[in-house]
This record gives sequence, C-alpha cells and structure tokens, in this order.
Amino acid sequence: MAGSLSRLIGEFMHRRMLARVRRNHSLAEHADTSTLRALRALRAGGRQLRAELDVTLDAVDSRLGHPKGGSARIQRKPGMDWAWRPELWSGPVRPAGVAPAPRQANLSRHGKVYHDCGLGEIALRQVANQGADDLNPYAYLVEVFGFSGTFLSLVVDLPADALAGLARRHVIRLEARIEVERPIRVYARLNLRYGPNTEQITRELDQTARPPEAEFDLAYADFAADQIDRAWIDLFFENPAMNRMTLKDLTLMRLVRAEY
Repeated sequence: MAGSLSRLIGEFMHRRMLARVRRNHSLAEHADTSTLRALRALRAGGRQLRAELDVTLDAVDSRLGHPKGGSARIQRKPGMDWAWRPELWSGPVRPAGVAPAPRQANLSRHGKVYHDCGLGEIALRQVANQGADDLNPYAYLVEVFGFSGTFLSLVVDLPADALAGLARRHVIRLEARIEVERPIRVYARLNLRYGPNTEQITRELDQTARPPEAEFDLAYADFAADQIDRAWIDLFFENPAMNRMTLKDLTLMRLVRAEY
C-alpha cells in the first residue's frame, strides 16, 4: 500500500513538473511580444523550477552514486566522539569541475583550493567512486601539468560541531585514500584560530599506513580552547607537476586520548 501511494505521489509530482516546464516553454516562445512584467515573472518561475530540480537531482545523484547508501559511514575508532566526511567526498557539488583552477576558488561549502602557479595548468574535478570497497560515493581529482608555483593547497574548513568541547585531551585524525600517477609527498596542517592568533600543527601524510593518515595531538598545541572560532586543514602537495592525484576518500575524526 505504501509503495503504491509513493508511486502515485511520484507520478503526480512528475506530471505537475512537466506541466510547469511546458507552460514556461510556451510563454518563452512569445517572449518578443510579452510585457516586461510577464518576462520577470517567467524568469522568477524558471529559476525556482531550476532550484527545485537541482535539489531533486542532487538527492538522486547522491543515492545512485552509492546504491548501498551510507555516504556518512565512517569506521569507528576507540575514543571517537566526532567524525565527518566533507561534501567533496560525500555528495555532489556544483560546479563538479574547475579548469583551469584560479589561484583561489571555493569548491564546496567547506572546500577551497589555493595555489600560486600562473600557468593555468591545474584541473580539479569531482568523480564518482565505482569500487566495491568504496565507503563513499565521490572522489576528488587533482590533475597538474606544468607547475611554476611554490604551493598547491586543498583546504577543508571544519564545521562548528568539531569545535564544540575541543580540548587538549583530543587528537584530530585525518584519514585519506589517495591514488597517484607518481609518488608524491602530501602534508596536512591543522590550523586553530583563537582571537588574533592561529596555532598550526603540520604532519606528513603517512602513505604506508592503511588507510594513509595523519594525527594532530592537541596536548602539544598552544591554544585557548574556549576562544577557538575557526579550524581548518590544509593539504599541501609537494612538487605536483605532471601528476594526477585522486583523493578517493577523506575523513576527519576527533578522538579522546587514552590517559594512564
């Protein structure tokens, strides 16, 4: 019964959407003779329709991208009290690709790219994961040809819930699955901003670990926990020229350090 009702609702919504598209198309055919008021209404209706379609398609793409669901599935670790997979790896983003990548660009709500290369030979693209062992629906591809700059950084801003209760007893752990055309060193830097100051901890991504990881033990950091208003991770790719790096997955988690 529930399945039949869902189909009926789906068919009704489909017919309603088609009627709106056809009505807008019909009005657009007479744009030359329509009043400005009618055209503005048509434009507003078209934008609303496009927004509704985008929301629907995003949900469908996310589900189809990983039929088993669970885009937020993260392997639990002892002492873990927070975990997160950024949207570059958990859901579709728009635009899906950027080429050539500008020196600074927003890739998603929490993702950015920075570099100082003037050649314009960097391409970024979100791609679907297809492997049977993939826990997440999307990967993020960084492809570099000529590179004359000094740094290429992928930045991930941590959400507000990662900062709630953050203290020196915590360890921030980054896990990544990465495929490269040639070996490359990748560094991760945790940035904690409190007031006018920013504490930074840099670690090289251990690519011999399974999965590759980097840990930031806050016991050795100098920061005022009650004043932190922003935190982010920089991923630096050393000498990235003529390389194709596919970040199959990236997750961040917060662990409470074991005390003896």
